[in-house]
Amino acid sequence: MSADRFLLFLGGCAAISGCFAVVSSQGGGEAELPIEPRAPNPADVAVHPGYRIEAVATDFTYPTGITFDDAGRAVIVEAGYAYGEDFTKARLIRLEPSGEKTVIAEGDNVPWTGVAFHRGSFYVAEGGTVHGGRIVRISQQGDRTVLVDNLPSFGDHHTNGPVIGSDDYVYFGQGTVTNSGVVGVDNYDFGWLKRHPKAHDIPCQAVTLTGENFTTENPFTPDEDDEATTGAFLPFGTPSRPGQIIPGQIPCSGAVMRVPITGGRVELVASGFRNPFGLRFAPNGRLYVTDNGYDDRGSRPIFGNADWLWLVEQGRWYGWPDYADGRRMERKTGSRYTPTFGDDVHSLLAVPPIAPPKPAAFFGVHSSVTGLDFSRSSDFGFEGQAFVALFGDMAANVGKVMNPVGFKVMRVNVDTGVMYDFAVNIGHRSEPASKAENGGLERPIDVKFDPTGSALYVVDYGTLRVDDDVTQGYRKTGVLWKITRQ
Repeated sequence: MSADRFLLFLGGCAAISGCFAVVSSQGGGEAELPIEPRAPNPADVAVHPGYRIEAVATDFTYPTGITFDDAGRAVIVEAGYAYGEDFTKARLIRLEPSGEKTVIAEGDNVPWTGVAFHRGSFYVAEGGTVHGGRIVRISQQGDRTVLVDNLPSFGDHHTNGPVIGSDDYVYFGQGTVTNSGVVGVDNYDFGWLKRHPKAHDIPCQAVTLTGENFTTENPFTPDEDDEATTGAFLPFGTPSRPGQIIPGQIPCSGAVMRVPITGGRVELVASGFRNPFGLRFAPNGRLYVTDNGYDDRGSRPIFGNADWLWLVEQGRWYGWPDYADGRRMERKTGSRYTPTFGDDVHSLLAVPPIAPPKPAAFFGVHSSVTGLDFSRSSDFGFEGQAFVALFGDMAANVGKVMNPVGFKVMRVNVDTGVMYDFAVNIGHRSEPASKAENGGLERPIDVKFDPTGSALYVVDYGTLRVDDDVTQGYRKTGVLWKITRQ
């Protein structure tokens, strides 16, 4: 921030009762959360007129996805991991008609982030924060076949999806290792940089760097005055130089990729995403993906960009790490993406690929869009429109918010980008049940229509506390909801 801008900011603060930069954050997880068992109450959730919501199963630990087997039974995946470094077993669980739960498979390569069912088998994305990402086929008896492994999934974001295309390929997303291209102290605080000190983002094609470097404290040494300088797409403590070329490779960071359902070579579909989480084919056969925008944290913080829904086109580049909201983040002082007390955002790529397309839809800053599905049935209505889960903000770790953001399910017209709340907790603001002290939604993370298309199931991850000092998940607080037309 320039001196003139800083003085102007202070003058403005003196003239009004409060300022965004100096008041405390008010995120959805920033509260002393209850530890008693969660008691879901559909009466605390407002749904679109003419629809009803009910809780059909409870006591899941960090559920992240749902699919349906050939008998129409719901099958839920539990992650086995929560931010805050809470590790447990990942599980694939079938919900029986009686309401009982049958564990089909479990594993340690956590977090498991999603599941699809195709021709008698389950396809699971293993996030692999310790051992690397994988796409795994699991039989209904629990037998496992690894289709692809060693995906670059050690960092902030993981291997996501998957979804099966009509071409018999498994499409999946691979999130970036870092927030905005540079490994920093924030990654050490998250825990993964201690496990993988050489991890960094991998471009999908060769890139030429501007030589922009970032100097921070060095958390690997006891000397508080020791510093490290790090460049883009390089390990922590490794500076870059102008004109340096970083080779591309597949698999890579921040991409949608695919692999045959029988296994084989990984192919690139599109790149330049930050955290492509939820993938789904629309009724017209076009592929869409949700993507989480940059955070205001780390060595290269980015302020005030949206979350996105993208139409995925073969071979396109979608802007990460130099574009946000479909446009290039400007170099000049006063850029809208420059944090109030941060440095101006400069480009990392000397020669960026062709400009990215515009998003199909924009979501609120830090709303954390995750799973999506499309209505295909007149029994439910809104045919051809997308339904999207908003996990909710992770403030203050991602930046300050003045009110909770997300924590609901939205309906999106993908042709116009217009969106509407479809399921949200009752109250004067959209906040999780734990903060509102009621029995409504906590953190919706996936949505999926049942095979008949008449019911929309919502996977609710459960309670997650996030503040400046603590990130803590609460086990056995996950819920499976069902929305039907009255």
